[in-house]
Amino acid sequence: MTNLISTTFLITFVSFIIVALASQQVGNLFTRLKIPKITGYLFTGLIAGGFVLNFIPQEAVQTLRFVDEIALGFIAFAAGNELFLPELRGRFKSIGFVAGSLVVATFLLGSTVVFLLADFVPFMQEMPPMSRLAVAILAGAIMVARSPSVAIAIVRELRAKGPFTQIVLGVTMITDVVVITLFALSAAMADAFLTQTAVSPQFVLLIGLDLVLALLFAYTLFRLLEGILAARLKMGLKTILILLSGYGVFLLSDFIREYSHTNLPFEILIEPLLVCMAAGFLVNNYGRHRVEFGKILHDVGPTVFIAFFTLTGASLKLDVLAQVWPIALALFGVRLIAIISGSITGGFLAGDAMHRGKFGWMAYVTQAGVALGLAKEVSVEFPDFGDAFATMIIAVVVLNEIAGPILFKTSIIRSGEARPRGETAPFDGVRDVIIFGLKAQAISLARRLRQHEWQVKLVCTNPQRMAEVSAPDIDIYVADDLSPETLQKLDAKHADALVSFLSDEQSYKLCEMAYEHFGTETMVVRLQDRANFERFHKLGALVVEPQTAVVSLLEHFVRSPAGTSLLLGMEEGQDVIDLEVRDPHLDGLALRDLRLPLDVLILSIHRNGHTLVSRGHTQLRLGDKVTMVGPQEKLEEVMLKFDA
Repeated sequence: MTNLISTTFLITFVSFIIVALASQQVGNLFTRLKIPKITGYLFTGLIAGGFVLNFIPQEAVQTLRFVDEIALGFIAFAAGNELFLPELRGRFKSIGFVAGSLVVATFLLGSTVVFLLADFVPFMQEMPPMSRLAVAILAGAIMVARSPSVAIAIVRELRAKGPFTQIVLGVTMITDVVVITLFALSAAMADAFLTQTAVSPQFVLLIGLDLVLALLFAYTLFRLLEGILAARLKMGLKTILILLSGYGVFLLSDFIREYSHTNLPFEILIEPLLVCMAAGFLVNNYGRHRVEFGKILHDVGPTVFIAFFTLTGASLKLDVLAQVWPIALALFGVRLIAIISGSITGGFLAGDAMHRGKFGWMAYVTQAGVALGLAKEVSVEFPDFGDAFATMIIAVVVLNEIAGPILFKTSIIRSGEARPRGETAPFDGVRDVIIFGLKAQAISLARRLRQHEWQVKLVCTNPQRMAEVSAPDIDIYVADDLSPETLQKLDAKHADALVSFLSDEQSYKLCEMAYEHFGTETMVVRLQDRANFERFHKLGALVVEPQTAVVSLLEHFVRSPAGTSLLLGMEEGQDVIDLEVRDPHLDGLALRDLRLPLDVLILSIHRNGHTLVSRGHTQLRLGDKVTMVGPQEKLEEVMLKFDA
C-alpha cells in the first residue's frame, strides 16, 4: 500500500513539473502579448486542471499542498523584505496618512459590499448572518493587498524618481505588511464567528496571545535565517534551507492549532504568513546578510511563482468561476471607489497635492502574489467555503492585475517623474560614434573604428589636453559642459554609439542624458570604480572594467585562442559585426532561406534582451541584432541586404 501511495505521489509530482515547464513558456507568450506572466501561469493551470484536461485532478491539488505552503512562505518572506525603513525616512507623514486611509477605506467598503451582496454570491446564500460576516471581513482584508513587485518593476522600467514615486512605493510596501497583519486578525475573528464564539474580553486576549506568539516565532525564525545565511554553504543549499524554514512554519502552525484544539479549552491560531513576513522584515532591516537574503529571494522568485500560480490555476473551480464573475466585476469596481476615496483622503490629511489630484489613486490598483496567497490560505483554513471563496478573489485579482499596471504607468507619467528611454532616430545609412575623453586609448579606438568606416567624433572636456595631443586624422571637438544642449550640437540624436572614458560620475550623467533624450542604444563606459557597476547596468550601458578585462581576455585566449582571435579581429581578412534587421521583407524569413555568401556565418541573434542561438529554422524579426563573422568585403555586401 505504501509503495502504491509513493508511486501515485511521484506520478502526480512529475506531471505537475511538466505542466509547470509548459506554464513557463505560456507565461513568456503572454508577456509578448503585453499580458502579465502571472495570468499566463493561472491560465495554464486552469487548462491543465480537473475541469479541462485533467492533467492535475482536484485530488492531486490536495496532494501538492506542500508546494503551496513552500511558495506562501516565500511570498511572505518577500513581502517583509520589500520594506526597508531607511528608504522611507522623510516621507513617513505622507506614507502613513495615505496608507492608513487606503487600508481603512478598502477594508470597510469591501467588507460591507461583500456582506450586502451575500444573496447574490452562490456559496454565501445559505449562510447565517455571522458566517456571512466572517466571509466579508476576510474578503475585505484581502482587497487591501497591493503588489510591490509590479510597482518596483514599473518604476524601474520608467526610471521614475521623485516625491510621488517615493510615496507610492512606501505606501505599497507598508500596505502589504499591514494586510498580512490585518488578515491574521480577520482570520481569528472569522473563526470565532463561524464557531459562534462570543466576542468577549477573553476572546480579545486570545487574539492578542496569538499575535504575541507569532512575533516570538518570527524573531526565532529571524535568528534561524541569520544562521543559515552566515553559514559557509553553497548558495543553492542556503536557498533550499530558507524555503524549508518557511514551510516549517506552516507545519508548526498546523501542529499547534490541532494540539490546542484537542488538549486545551481554546484554540491557538498562529498565522504563518505573519510569522514569515515579520522574519523577512527583520532580516532586511536588522540582519547582517540582507543583501544575500534579497539576492536569494530575487533569484528563486520566478521558479516559485511559476509553481504557485500554476497550482493556483489548477485549483480554480470553473463552475464557481462562471457564477461569480459578475460579483468579481462588482468587487473590482468597489475596490476602485475605495482606492480613490482613500487616496484623496490620505492626500488631504498629509497635504500631498498629487494624491488629492486626479491620478494619485491610479498607483494603488495593482494586486498579485500576496492577495493570491491569502486567498489560498482561506481555502485551507476554512475548507467549507474556502475553494469557492478563493476562486472569487482570484477573479478579482486577475482584473486588478490587468488594469493595475496600465493605471500605475499612467500615474507615474502624469506625475512628471518618469524618465523613459528617448525615441531612437532611424538609421541614416552612416554609422556614427561619439567618444568622450581625450586619452590615448580613445584615440586608438577612434582610429580602429574609422578603419571600419565609422564616422567618429572625439570630444575633449578639458581644453588644456588639446595642446598635449596630436591626432590630425581625427575630428576633435571641445565641450564646455556635459548637457543635453552639448549633445544636441554634437548631433547625438543620430549617433549609433557613445563611448566614455570620463570619470564614473561624468560617464553616468552622459549615459543618462543620451538614454533619456536621444534613445542611444549602444553606450560603452570604461569603469573606474567597481561599486558603480550596477548603476550603469540598470541603465543598459556596456561596462569595461580595466582591472578585470585583461584577466578575462587572457582567460579566453587560453581556453579558445582561435575563437578569441577571431572575435577581436586579429584573424587576417576576417571580421565580426552586428547588423540590425531593418528591411521589412526579411521579417519572418528563416535563416536557412537567406542567400548569404558561403563564407559568412551567423553566430547569434539578439532580440528583446535575449540572445538566441542561430539555427536554420530561426525566423528573423524587425529590430533583431544579428552577429555575423566573415571576410570584411562579404560582410559589406550583407549590410546592404539587412538595411531597409
